[in-house]
Order: sequence, then C-alpha cells, then structure tokens
Amino acid sequence: MSKKDKAEEVAQEEKINKAAEEVKESTETTEEETVELSVEEQLQQDLAKEKDKFLRLFAEFENYKKRTSKERMDLFKTAGQEVIVSMLPVMDDFDRAMKEISKSEDKELVTGVELIQNKFKETLKGKGLLEIEVVQGDAFDADVHEAITQIPAPDEKLKGKIIDVIEKGFTLGDKIIRHPKVVVGN
Repeated sequence: MSKKDKAEEVAQEEKINKAAEEVKESTETTEEETVELSVEEQLQQDLAKEKDKFLRLFAEFENYKKRTSKERMDLFKTAGQEVIVSMLPVMDDFDRAMKEISKSEDKELVTGVELIQNKFKETLKGKGLLEIEVVQGDAFDADVHEAITQIPAPDEKLKGKIIDVIEKGFTLGDKIIRHPKVVVGN
C-alpha cells in the first residue's frame, strides 16, 4: 500500500469518525430533547391528573353540601311530625265534640269550644299541617286515599268514586302523614 492510499484511508477514517461524531451528537441532542419532552409531558400529565382529582373532589363536596342542606330542610319541615301525628286524634275528637255540642242550647259553650278548636287547628296549620280535601264524588286515588270498604253505589255516577269520608287525611309539608279513610262505590 502506498502512502497515498494510506493517506486516503486515514482521510476516509477521519471522515467516518467525524460523521459518526455528528450522528452521535445529533442523537444525543435528540435523546435530550426526548427526555426533556417526556419530563415536560409527564409534568403536564401529572398536572392534568391533579386538576381532574381536584375537580372531582370539589364536585363531590358540592354534592355533599347540597345533600346535607336538603336533608336539613326536610328535617326542619318534618321536625315535629311525631307530635303533630299524635295530635291528630285530638283534632278528630274536637270535630266529634263540636257535632254534639252544636246540638246544645248553650250558644256560649258552642262559641267557646269553637274558638279553642280554631286556635288548635290554626296552630297546627302554622306548623305545616294541611287537611287533604276529599268530598263525595271525588275519584278514588289509591296513592292518596285509603279505602276502608266498598259498597254498592247509590247512583251510577258514583261507581269507583268516593261515597263517604270516614276519617280526614293530612299532609305535613309535601308528605302525607295520614291518608283519608274513605268508602268507595262499586
């Protein structure tokens, strides 16, 4: 091999080494950029996960607040339900007593008992108690009324309708606390 061939071979090796170094450098920068991008991407993903976790936790807390607020309002609406339910028989007794006392000749006695009865009813009404209005001829609704018995309808128009109300029904807020007891025509 001549000097010229050796010089060319060395020159080619230098070119190859130089090209290899350039490729190596470009690969290193690409790897560094890839590492940097993946770290940046990783941080963005972590941030997105934390944001999602925060939003879910916030939404869950808001739902909790709404639910407890609603439960508290329902509790206030029906807080005295037991007491009011226990007073319903007293109201029924007042109604029966008024029927009998109104037959009396003593008008002052009738007026006095009426005043007490009205005050009692208004006090319960102020606590949210409302009477369910039921009259003869109303359509029977199993969700609202409680059928005590069925009797033959005196009139064709009263079939499947309410003929008589045995006991009044009441609601407390939106909740029925006593269904009206009725007689239905068949």
